[in-house]
Amino acid sequence: MSAFSKIDMSEVTRLTRAGKLAEAIALLQGREGPGSTHDDQGQQARQAAWSTERAGPMIDMVTPAFPNGAWTEAGQSPASSSGASKPREWVAKIRNLSETMSGFHGRLAEPGSLPGLGEGLGSKRQAPLPVPDGARFEERTFSNDAGSRTYKVFVPSGHTGQALPVVVMLHGCTQNPDDFAAGTRMNELAEEQTFLVVYPRQPQSANMQKCWNWFNANDQRREGGEPSLIAGITLAVVEEFSADRARVYVAGLSAGGAAAAIMAVTYPDLFAAAGIHSGLACGAARDMPSAFAAMSGGGTGRARGNGSMVRTIVFHGDSDNTVKPINGDQVIAQATPAAALTRTTTSGRSPGGIAYTRTVQADETGREVLEQWLLHGAGHAWSGGSTAGSYTEPRGPDASREMLRFFLAPTITPADTRH
Repeated sequence: MSAFSKIDMSEVTRLTRAGKLAEAIALLQGREGPGSTHDDQGQQARQAAWSTERAGPMIDMVTPAFPNGAWTEAGQSPASSSGASKPREWVAKIRNLSETMSGFHGRLAEPGSLPGLGEGLGSKRQAPLPVPDGARFEERTFSNDAGSRTYKVFVPSGHTGQALPVVVMLHGCTQNPDDFAAGTRMNELAEEQTFLVVYPRQPQSANMQKCWNWFNANDQRREGGEPSLIAGITLAVVEEFSADRARVYVAGLSAGGAAAAIMAVTYPDLFAAAGIHSGLACGAARDMPSAFAAMSGGGTGRARGNGSMVRTIVFHGDSDNTVKPINGDQVIAQATPAAALTRTTTSGRSPGGIAYTRTVQADETGREVLEQWLLHGAGHAWSGGSTAGSYTEPRGPDASREMLRFFLAPTITPADTRH
């Protein structure tokens, strides 16, 4: 029997996610951590806790504690952990634990070799996405002075050379284009309503957990860093497919949502509207310490500076413990123009049982400028998504369909106000 087989990796991952670093390290080292047990009752309790945590998906956004370190899933923040009074000790524990678990993960011949570890780190086996007859889902590469990124483009079967709208989708940490497409079902909507979908891919070489680096000051500016790569990819698709330059939109989840907010601020001439799901305002953080503060609600986002404004729709769960819901308010505040808007607030419940409050702000012509959905009881996951992808809340309102409606319908109609 190998040393690995003696370690309950699902329990190690659970303790890590809960912020119980000392206990997790003890298990990795073959010792019993504080309060650990090996009796049947204790094991059953741990399994129950693990199952409960897996049922409520949490994604990304706990920033690395040291340069180039691993991003970890949301548990207990450093400020509230028992090691808060000893930051150097806390950083060392994080480094040791992340390096140890990364080493275990790298040794796996197959994802299922150590049950529980892959799931705890957010990995998910992705079945090939079905592509309708006549449609295409193809990979491309874009490069500029900031680097290189691959991306995937979904071309619906109804494309016959006409100028179509474009929706750019920015995935969250640990995700990839196929996973994000499966979870959001945006390709299905594109086939139904005939538009192009673009999925830029953030590689592990740019961020260990494949997060867009929304918290880096150099990745919050026009003509530089990741914004220039995303804009370049978008323009490449517009040119290749002769798309409608006036109907280009950007949306994202979590780190991808924060990146989408950055794109709305830095390229308001490129994107006609933005959709931010569980994300943060542009400039909410400028480095790793301020990223912790921003996710817990302490960020503010910077002013636009150029007077431009992009129409914005926001989705956020009020039980999101990874990126606090006040961040959704800050995204809306950042996108609010100087001109007065008329506000309308309604409430409802999705067919799946998630209650929501929807606030619409329109200009004097009735044009819908801002829309905010607060999802009651929902966590950090794409509302109305499919379980075929990661980090989705299938019971919620269909965020993909609502974002598309907002993108393509610039004015409020009676159908829009019935929610």
